[in-house]
Amino acid sequence: MMARLTVAAALAAALLHVTPTLAATPQEKLDTCNFGADEKKLTGAARKSFIAKCTADRDSPRGKQMAPKGKPAQ
Repeated sequence: MMARLTVAAALAAALLHVTPTLAATPQEKLDTCNFGADEKKLTGAARKSFIAKCTADRDSPRGKQMAPKGKPAQ
């Protein structure tokens, strides 16, 4: 448990020093996705699916879409 917290803290610290213009290498991306799968305790097909979605090079929306502010549509 302590080792995971140490790794998580080190990962968080490392991510703070990365500039947003630098893209992660495929290996870095895979390492991050594996860490996420470990944290969620995924195994088998669920883990494989999670890692495939995580490492895909596409932007997907996160969370609920917000309605535009202003006058309501009539």
